[in-house]
Amino acid sequence: MNIDDLKMRLLNVCDTIISNQDRLTEADQAIGDGDHGVGMARGFKAARDALETKPASTIGDLFKTTGMAIMMKAGGASGAVFGTFFTGMAKGLTSDQLDARDFVAALRDAIAAVQARGGARQGDKTMLDAAIPAAEAAASATTLVEAFSAAAAAATEGAVKT
Repeated sequence: MNIDDLKMRLLNVCDTIISNQDRLTEADQAIGDGDHGVGMARGFKAARDALETKPASTIGDLFKTTGMAIMMKAGGASGAVFGTFFTGMAKGLTSDQLDARDFVAALRDAIAAVQARGGARQGDKTMLDAAIPAAEAAASATTLVEAFSAAAAAATEGAVKT
């Protein structure tokens, strides 16, 4: 996958989060203060704007741009954690292409960054309950499409279990 393809996918992620603001707010109202949807929409709108305006020469640049924008605009713990996840993905991605091996390494870097930031572990009812199984499932894939598919299925299963 090249930079332009990944940029389109990240823009789609931003649009998905933004369009689910109410759903995220409702989920947060059940266990928190109800501001998660607003904060996430604000952060992902900023990420969308940054992706559309900031040039990228590597795949890592796209993830770093996304993460920094979320971190700066989303606010609260979610902004820090999601921003850290995306900037963590950027760490080792120095090429203008993304393959299955790079994707798995990026997921592992993102998980390590989130764990270093907050000390969370799998089973703590955090994003890691989805991210860790995603990375493990993607590791056996031979193509990027297989890695994305395996990661998505495992992340969904991990989130449901949590």
